[in-house]
Amino acid sequence: MLVTLLDFEGGWTVRQLAEAVALAPGPVHRSLGRLAEAGLYDANRRRVLRGAAEEFFVHGLRYVFPVRPQGEARGDPTAWAAPPLDRLLASTDPLPPVWPAADGAVRGLALAPLHAGAVAAARGRPATGELLALIDALRAGDARVRGVANAVRKDSALPAEHVAQV
Repeated sequence: MLVTLLDFEGGWTVRQLAEAVALAPGPVHRSLGRLAEAGLYDANRRRVLRGAAEEFFVHGLRYVFPVRPQGEARGDPTAWAAPPLDRLLASTDPLPPVWPAADGAVRGLALAPLHAGAVAAARGRPATGELLALIDALRAGDARVRGVANAVRKDSALPAEHVAQV
């Protein structure tokens, strides 16, 4: 949900967020409450809190959402195999990381997305897909990949018009 909030410009409704992540409005509303409780979202100003979100992305994600090794699968590229990192990093992996999807275009090593609706959200909104791929790089990458992903994320994922200063 945090990634989706970053991708929406201007005003939004819970129904719009729900459609973007392929969930009912109820779970989206509860998710917003959990983000506010965690200090990542200001419910009164309806803004992501920049400092807290950056700290969470860089230092907390790989511990809260660890990557579990899976086998080969067909799917959609993610992490360093997807935009924007695929243009910046030359992969030495014979099998790129992919979100498993039966109609995916690439064969690679399966990497479970943060949420079951992530693949649909990424396909529906390319900017969301890029943010989710950066997050997967922060979760699954080595130090070099995480460093590049963090630098790209700083430049693109948290533009000032989407977030509030802490």
